[in-house]
Amino acid sequence: MEEKLLTLSQVKKILEGVGEEKLDQFQRRTLDYALKFSKVDVEAAESLVKKLIEEYGLEPREAIQIANCMPESVEELRVFLAGGRGIIEASKLEGMLALLNEAKSKK
Repeated sequence: MEEKLLTLSQVKKILEGVGEEKLDQFQRRTLDYALKFSKVDVEAAESLVKKLIEEYGLEPREAIQIANCMPESVEELRVFLAGGRGIIEASKLEGMLALLNEAKSKK
């Protein structure tokens, strides 16, 4: 068995593809959560995660959490990056926010 990190948009797509009648109670709750809280479509989420990893050197786990929560300010973004990274330049944070805003506009 293999573990794979997924965005909420990816989870939503997978569970919708199974068909609601085939989902167990836990999967239905997970789908409901993904429907309520995914903020961008699956293509935008995948592109965003890829760019955050490649352009800003984020860990996949950090990039996925950012894509799931879509912070709207530098202060909110810093919360996701506080884990021992040290100080991140404001210009990089602004660049990340620009990517997030671009992804939101594609929804």
